[in-house]
Amino acid sequence: MSEIQRPAAHVTTGPCVERLERGLAGAHGSAGRAELLAEFWASAERRGTPLVEAIDGDPGHRAVTFLWRGGPAQEQMLVALNRVADRDDPAASRMRRLPGTDVWHLTYRLRADHRGSYRMVSAGGDPSKAALMERGRPDPLNPHRLPGRWGWADASVVALPAAPPQPWAGRRAGIPRGEVHEHRLPAGALGAERTVWAYVPPGGVPAGAPVAVLCDGDAWFGGLAFQDTLDALIADGAVPPLVVVAPDAVGNAVRWEELGAREPYVRFLADEVLGWAAERWPITGDPARTVVAGQSLGGMAALYAGLLRPERFGNVLAQSASLWWRPGLEPGVPKLSAEGAPWLAERFAELLPERDGPPIRLRLDVGLHEGPMVGYTRILDAVLRSHGCPVVLTEYNGGHDYACWRGSLADGLIALLAP
Repeated sequence: MSEIQRPAAHVTTGPCVERLERGLAGAHGSAGRAELLAEFWASAERRGTPLVEAIDGDPGHRAVTFLWRGGPAQEQMLVALNRVADRDDPAASRMRRLPGTDVWHLTYRLRADHRGSYRMVSAGGDPSKAALMERGRPDPLNPHRLPGRWGWADASVVALPAAPPQPWAGRRAGIPRGEVHEHRLPAGALGAERTVWAYVPPGGVPAGAPVAVLCDGDAWFGGLAFQDTLDALIADGAVPPLVVVAPDAVGNAVRWEELGAREPYVRFLADEVLGWAAERWPITGDPARTVVAGQSLGGMAALYAGLLRPERFGNVLAQSASLWWRPGLEPGVPKLSAEGAPWLAERFAELLPERDGPPIRLRLDVGLHEGPMVGYTRILDAVLRSHGCPVVLTEYNGGHDYACWRGSLADGLIALLAP
């Protein structure tokens, strides 16, 4: 498998910083410089950061300038932009101070359809310490944020002008609201009780309502407020009124042990979660109206559920599926390789020819900044197509990122469940 070329993200100097530097050079004395700096920061606060500017002669890209305010004693700061910042070379994401000012800056030249989350990271005098990008904080001048999870700080979000629209994200006024509740399921296939988040559409559940099983319920309903997106989708008629059941992931260690392509988790989703939901609401039993969805390791779980239990899950939505996963891996993310076929793609190739009944429908999403995962996803896509599975592969200009997934999750539900 050849290496996938991701969109270039060159470090440069932003036009806004160049203009400020020229202005400071021509300013009259310290008072003139102070006035220019005050105007610069006031403009940044009004516009919000990062500052996004056109590049002469290059309409397909933008200069994206991240800013931090601090004097010469400011601890070194880095910009941890999801999958653009190099974890193996964090110094490449280091901000520079405009001499004689409190302006710290870093500018990327990014393709105009980029979307991603980022944190401002203190390097603590040693840039290598910033390799753990979770050690950061949101951009104080950017109002667009993603909530942190499991003790991580909130992240900030940048979306360039040509990024795919997310018209259903966020809370919309004046539309009916569904309800979200947490429930406890007794110990079963996983050997322990589990919390399941459940979304019920406005006005109650109509007979035969479609159902989606969504991994990482604590993220989607505990922080990202995905119920607001579901309310908007239903209000617009983009999807029919549906029930969403979403198991809590508990924590990183439990998530690693249970998600991925693991048969006990498939039994948990197919038999216990869906069975419990069917006892409470008049949801469909038709696999063609049932979706299983997940991201990262949850994407692997969704794919495996579709492979093993097509009589329950006729639709699979896998976003940035961790196709590097294979049985026997030690906890933690292994170094990705550009060589070889994913284990799960081989399992699909082995088991699909033995299957009777209609093929499962799939939607695969992957970010162009996800390195070898792009190639892995293309291999899986080819295997599925070769066995007659209806599949849509979407490659977006971003990383391994809820900032991207929250939009494409809505798009995927529309594609798989639209009336």
